[in-house]
Amino acid sequence: MNAEGDRNPRAVSLDELTELCVRRGFFYPTGKIYGGLSGFYDYGPLGVDLMRNILNDWWWFFVEKREDIYGIYGSIITHPRTWEASGHVESFIDYIVTCKRCGAEYRADHLLEDLGIKVVDYSIESLKKLIHENNIRCPLCGGELTDPRTFNLMFATALGPKKDPPFTVYLRPETAQLIFVNFKNIVFTMGATLPFGIAQYGKAFRNEISPRNFLFRLREFIQMEIEYFVNPRKLDECPYFDSIRHLKINLLTAEDQEKGTDSAKKITIGDAVQNGLIGSKWHAYWIAESLKWLWRIGLSPDNLRVREHVKTELAHYAVQTFDIEYYFPFMGWKEIEGISNRGDYDLRRHQEFSGESLHIVDGDEKVIPYVIEPSFGLERVILALLTEAYVKEEKRVYLKIKPSIAPFKAAIFPLVKRDNIDVLAREIYEELREHIRVYYDEDGSIGKRYAKADEVGVPYCITVDGQSLEDGTVTVRYRDTRQQERVHREKLLEFLSLKTRP
Repeated sequence: MNAEGDRNPRAVSLDELTELCVRRGFFYPTGKIYGGLSGFYDYGPLGVDLMRNILNDWWWFFVEKREDIYGIYGSIITHPRTWEASGHVESFIDYIVTCKRCGAEYRADHLLEDLGIKVVDYSIESLKKLIHENNIRCPLCGGELTDPRTFNLMFATALGPKKDPPFTVYLRPETAQLIFVNFKNIVFTMGATLPFGIAQYGKAFRNEISPRNFLFRLREFIQMEIEYFVNPRKLDECPYFDSIRHLKINLLTAEDQEKGTDSAKKITIGDAVQNGLIGSKWHAYWIAESLKWLWRIGLSPDNLRVREHVKTELAHYAVQTFDIEYYFPFMGWKEIEGISNRGDYDLRRHQEFSGESLHIVDGDEKVIPYVIEPSFGLERVILALLTEAYVKEEKRVYLKIKPSIAPFKAAIFPLVKRDNIDVLAREIYEELREHIRVYYDEDGSIGKRYAKADEVGVPYCITVDGQSLEDGTVTVRYRDTRQQERVHREKLLEFLSLKTRP
């Protein structure tokens, strides 16, 4: 398999994946008993464990094991001037069209792409032109569509009891701005010096016009973001660069896209910087670190590419932006992370709007630093992981989730519920669950219990049988190969701990 060729023969449809996730307790449509609510999902018991495992690993990789990253946990609602300064009140928009006959509303670029029309220029003028040139009508009733108009994606609410006029605040549409407004606090309280980063994860909210594709486009989701602050004159002074310069990536440049190419080229990070394809060593470093983490949790390098934003999709604050995209068999290449050089836009805007100095002393000079931003969407990462993990064989379906990320590390089964075999199995379960995430199941045939465990990604099944009563050994079955071996119960915790570490 290669980056642009035939895809994974285990490819799953979105309907199959959604059905498994809902049936097995990874995710539930919120408020389903009332008909559900588009763009919102609740995490089920297995989903919340998977979420915690991924978040914990991300936090360890990007915060705990480093000395140059500080963590925060910002408020979901903050002072509304934050969003004026950031440009969200004015510029955080998509373009919407409405059917003049039935009133159905569509996001203009999604409507075009769903009909197989490639959108390169996302400006309102270009979208209007494409809709008219292709005589696009309402997919529901065939009615005529309005011209595209702006739609702000922020959720607004009124703060406090005052009604005239209400004090309007917003549910945060991203976590990044809470980092910028706390920049001065981190410098003061932690004694931070350039270069350094601030990280956080948490909920964000966007009033998407057309939420879709299960977990991919939601109205409520979790972001995992880092803002890494660098002296603008030292963007190529990255002390870690040599450790990643030989790392190979699948890179699709803006220039190639503008020429009509959609195929990424394999290139080393070092060559990409040397050839001017990635604008700085610090930007390249964070692309590399992001890919290393995604590989670490189980995504295949062949199913990941780094795509540069073309000029017409580049955000108003960005100097250069790359998306790390995953190849979903049911919708093609889609973004799961963005890595942007935001320049000094954010700190300058907050300095201007607040009147507070956001300079920092670096050596003998005062600077407003540039920012490199790796920004992950957790639900999109989860969707990619579940897609990657889904394996459909002739007689079984299983999730090949990496053991360190899997919701349960093991399942404990008594072969039968008699002769004290179930009593011993329960004892082993009680011993293990003090230290590692396991579950106990004694219902149904052993084959059905194996199948259920496989389907939710349990890497190891431990069966207690008659021999266990005699010599203290149990059967450990491997999910991926279905091979089995005998392990003494006293060695089980050590065995599982070694097998399920990252």
